[in-house]
Amino acid sequence: MLFNSIEFFLFFPIVTALYFLLPHQWRWLMLLIASCVFYMFFVPAYIFILLATILVDYVAAIQIEKSSKLTARRWLIGSIISTILILAVFKYCNFFIGNFNGIAQLVGWNYSLNTLSILLPIGLSFHTFQSLSYVVEVYRGNQKAERHFGIYSLYVMFYPQLVAGPIERPQNVLHQFHEKHSLNYLDVSKGIQRIVWGMFKKVVIADNLAQFVSPVYEHASTVSWMYLAIAVVFFSFQIYCDFSGYSDIAIGTARVMGFRLMENFKLPYRSTGVGMFWSKWHISLSTWFRDYVYIPLGGNRKGAARTSLNLFIVFAISGLWHGANWTFVVWGMAHGLWLVLENRMNIRWEGKLKALIGTLFTFVGVSFLWIFFRSNSFEQATAIIKGIVTFQAQPGFLPSVFVPLNGAVIIGKILLLLVFVFIDRRVTEIVLGTRAIGSNRKVWLFAILLASLMLFGQWGKVDFIYFQF
Repeated sequence: MLFNSIEFFLFFPIVTALYFLLPHQWRWLMLLIASCVFYMFFVPAYIFILLATILVDYVAAIQIEKSSKLTARRWLIGSIISTILILAVFKYCNFFIGNFNGIAQLVGWNYSLNTLSILLPIGLSFHTFQSLSYVVEVYRGNQKAERHFGIYSLYVMFYPQLVAGPIERPQNVLHQFHEKHSLNYLDVSKGIQRIVWGMFKKVVIADNLAQFVSPVYEHASTVSWMYLAIAVVFFSFQIYCDFSGYSDIAIGTARVMGFRLMENFKLPYRSTGVGMFWSKWHISLSTWFRDYVYIPLGGNRKGAARTSLNLFIVFAISGLWHGANWTFVVWGMAHGLWLVLENRMNIRWEGKLKALIGTLFTFVGVSFLWIFFRSNSFEQATAIIKGIVTFQAQPGFLPSVFVPLNGAVIIGKILLLLVFVFIDRRVTEIVLGTRAIGSNRKVWLFAILLASLMLFGQWGKVDFIYFQF
């Protein structure tokens, strides 16, 4: 079920009302059933894959807690292997088969493997990592194994953050499912404000920009460098508004019922370096890689060279996590190399002018690398980069697909984007509670956002970008 769908606008108030009407001891069951219904709106059969992951990690965590160190380690390894294996089969199997066939053809082998006709389950990468964090934290002694199977299942399946995060830690969320939440005006108010802001970012900003970005990327070799450059900038804001918008809706939906999910974005495009950018972008994932990959590899404890290697490895894995395509791997490795160079050169942007230069440099660099993230192939990415750097001229004929390239439409989208850039920090600080504003002004602000949703929102059930991961 998509957040930006009619079904969700019926689903959310019904589930919330039932949550507060039911006795506390039955709320977990209702939320679990609701989460199953939410997930089964995509591909119903894939809920059994999710159930398999839940069963494996539930049993493993209990065995880890009551076993000796050696036996516990075996259970941990078995849990990790089985969980990663499910991810590998559905997400990476065809990727590896394709690469094997390519190598075979390159060396002249008269042999190839057939790819599998399988779809990637929605949110598989997210709930896989959430399950892994649970068993690792139990092994480390930071979390008690959850004996209540239903509560543990809800930890993995909680519908607001099931398909695109935030990727939660058990210490933050598990205990909240045992606690009794009362209907609270502040939680409802803050939660709805967060939902409205997230929905505005998704359907007004991201989906409007997508109408321009998609046809330009699909026909990169036939449009001018100016359209290509605009599309690259537009995509930077499209993916930010799309993904952070999802996180806002997830956090707000949970907040209405009294649950607290972790923050996932903190105005990342105001960063003065790539290191700062990754401390503000998809925070639940970057901290996950820090705690479960980077630190176990040695972190920064084994010298500068090893630290650089560890950073590069983490970002290469992060790129592969994002998608089974070499474009994602290159995107991840490029970020890793950039961060290594930034650390080695000890780059600091001190002072207002230097900070502004650093912010612009970081935004341009991140936007350039988004080309590999957005492109379906290296050929497409190369066409975009080549078109921009060579000032590719506009052709005399544009196919009908380029109706969104009408000058007035482009100007309208640019103005819409400028308005968003102007209000982003202010509204974000308001919904986070770090900026005070009078109640009357807040009412007017969110009334304007609601009006914008109705007037400019693209309600065509456009998937969230990160659903494919």
